[in-house]
Amino acid sequence: MHEIQNNLKKTVTRLAGDIGPRGYTQLDSLNKAADYIKSELSGYGYTAYEQPYEIEGKTYKNIFAELKGGRRPEKVLVVGAHYDTVTTTPGADDNASGIAGMLELARLLKASSPALTIQFVAFTLEEPPFFRSRSMGSHVYAKNLKQAGRDVEGMICLEMIGYFTDRPGSQLYPLPFLRWLYPKEGNFITLVGNLHSREFLDRIKSAFKKGTDLPVESFAGPAVVIGVDFSDHRSFWKFGYEAVMVTDTAFFRNPQYHGIGDTPEILDYERMAKVVSGLKAAIEELSR
Repeated sequence: MHEIQNNLKKTVTRLAGDIGPRGYTQLDSLNKAADYIKSELSGYGYTAYEQPYEIEGKTYKNIFAELKGGRRPEKVLVVGAHYDTVTTTPGADDNASGIAGMLELARLLKASSPALTIQFVAFTLEEPPFFRSRSMGSHVYAKNLKQAGRDVEGMICLEMIGYFTDRPGSQLYPLPFLRWLYPKEGNFITLVGNLHSREFLDRIKSAFKKGTDLPVESFAGPAVVIGVDFSDHRSFWKFGYEAVMVTDTAFFRNPQYHGIGDTPEILDYERMAKVVSGLKAAIEELSR
């Protein structure tokens, strides 16, 4: 577990500390982040690929690697996170934490022999002004899967997995009645899906619990509930795929959301490591 914590902290520090803000106008920083992700994946023994595309005369790129399945290689499980930020924040939690988790999962699973193919993807342009648009890297990636006729088992989106607090009353919710159904302290991780993805969500939650003692909550509902579709899983929903967001609930918990204070020092790497352990167990179960 200590090694996982160190690796998570290394990636968050590199992205949010050394490179810093990675907004859509900050192409140099985005490219440095992409190069780092490629280097890490290559160091784990993967072939890392770029998926470039052009928006408003500028080239952006998704980075991905693939762990080929044995018995059912045509079926794909996507594990992704975005590496861009809003232009004013270092983005430690949002979303260097998600990228760190995705990279660590790629490392931990490299020696496994999954039945289906696992794709590890770092998306660009999740943040405004391209959020909820066809210019999102995840939309480009999901569209490509659809056009290629790929059989997608589902998508797991790592969106802010590093901020935890035991302070009473620290956890807020988009709907008032939810405070009576869920914890009042922000010391758990949440799995979020739409109604179409409910079964996929339940499978992930059940297996997640076998891999960690970190508390996990879940919610499946329509996108009209604030926050339910606030990341790259939304793009996969648009193409009819099942997808689940793994999140520390962002602005419902983290006071530094999209702020200059979203730095590596505010994250809880011990509990982040437990998120990774739970997701590893879930991915192994899903990819059998």
